[in-house]
Amino acid sequence: MSKERSSRNASPRARARSSDSKNYATKSKDPLRNPERRNASGNLIGPVGQKNFSNAKALPQHAIHLERLLPEMLSFEQPADRVVSRYFRAEPQLGNRDRALIAESAFAILRRKNEFSQLAVSGEGSQARRLALLGLMSALSEGGLGTSNRAESAIADLAHVLKPGEYEWLVHVSKIDPETLNPLVRNNLPEWLWDAFGKYPGEESREALAKSLMHPALLDLRANTMKTTREQLLLEMNALGGRYQAIPTPYAPDGVRIMGKPALQNTVGFKAGMFEVQDEGSQLLAYLLAPKRGEMVVDFCAGAGGKTLAIGSLMRSTGRLYALDTSERRLANLKPRQARSGLSNVHPVWIDSENDTKIKRLAGKIDRVLVDAPCSGMGTLRRNPDLKWRQTPEGVLELNVKQANILASASRLLKPGGRLVYATCSLLPQENQGIAEDFLAKHPEFEVVPAAEVLKPLFPNQMPIGCSPDNPWWQLWPHIHGTDGFFGAVFQKKIVVKAPKEEA
Repeated sequence: MSKERSSRNASPRARARSSDSKNYATKSKDPLRNPERRNASGNLIGPVGQKNFSNAKALPQHAIHLERLLPEMLSFEQPADRVVSRYFRAEPQLGNRDRALIAESAFAILRRKNEFSQLAVSGEGSQARRLALLGLMSALSEGGLGTSNRAESAIADLAHVLKPGEYEWLVHVSKIDPETLNPLVRNNLPEWLWDAFGKYPGEESREALAKSLMHPALLDLRANTMKTTREQLLLEMNALGGRYQAIPTPYAPDGVRIMGKPALQNTVGFKAGMFEVQDEGSQLLAYLLAPKRGEMVVDFCAGAGGKTLAIGSLMRSTGRLYALDTSERRLANLKPRQARSGLSNVHPVWIDSENDTKIKRLAGKIDRVLVDAPCSGMGTLRRNPDLKWRQTPEGVLELNVKQANILASASRLLKPGGRLVYATCSLLPQENQGIAEDFLAKHPEFEVVPAAEVLKPLFPNQMPIGCSPDNPWWQLWPHIHGTDGFFGAVFQKKIVVKAPKEEA
């Protein structure tokens, strides 16, 4: 619907709001309002002035559904995505665009819970109502679901929702300078995590990191090179009626970045297995393992198989690729994805623990093993913002024990000369460098391989992203690379050459 037609159909009060919208929030100092985001090479991650492709108009029902959803979601008794999915199953009349706006608004409230809770102290109506309006405003601007990515346009998109007094309140809160807020409030982190980021990555960069975690994650795809190429996928995505814009990812060679929020599961390309939804950082992780054709490879914590399928594609569907996991439900989700992908070398295997007898049968026979270990998920807070409110330091300590045990068990699979990759989607050193260094100390039969050396073929003329000349590890940062936060450590099992026996 054009702006002119929308204006004619709106009420006089709504038209007045739209005409006044240029007078406020035009120069917000909040970096979250600035859509220009560049990676470490200076390339644009989200181009300035990108249009929003969904052009959603908020309706009263969207705010009502949010008010109903928020109490259970903010109790943090279950993962937020599970709560949202269950709510949508109970409301089958909601269309795809309704669900996208409600879900994005709900996750915006989780990303900025401290800030929105303080802003919602003022205003009229219930606390849930005020939080719902703030979430909708964020989804319609920063979330890319409205007519523009500015706060004033988002408020105009809320014209049919707002009651008397709410319009003026939103105008007021949109002009509040975030720098006047307490650091914990404006950065929307629990105190323990804010303190942890002060130690690593450090005082100077923790605020930039915290702000990046308040952005909704961009939508990345991996072209399935068994069936298509990135160039062909870009053409097909950009031909879908102009509702989205597709651009190449700056680092992953098969990645495609989508501007907008399309329902990709309904596209012909998705059903034909031409692509998988996968963050660019996760795609690069497969290149740390660098599997070769015909090898025996294990994805030790396969989950639903996103990395498994990327590894299988690099192997060109040759050799044998075992996808191990302790969750039958997750492995069941892998099967339809594998069928769409066209890969024939993937073998899902359920295990009861890291000490399952199935693992012992493979000991000493495997060329490469990926351990994408269970972790706190602090690198995925753009996608899973509830984790920062549900996780605790005590929970991280419990995970450390599990991570060390899984890595030790997986290491037994390797043949001499085999490669072992330990990875997490965490930003906390106690889950990353700490586990890697402890493993090396306890397993002298392994040696570390610098990540920069492994990724050099992908980045022949520069230091590979996430690598450093000062240490051998691989670490991606949301505020630097525009990806989820990932850590990787590469180990190789030493080849022991036995001395020949002396003749009598």
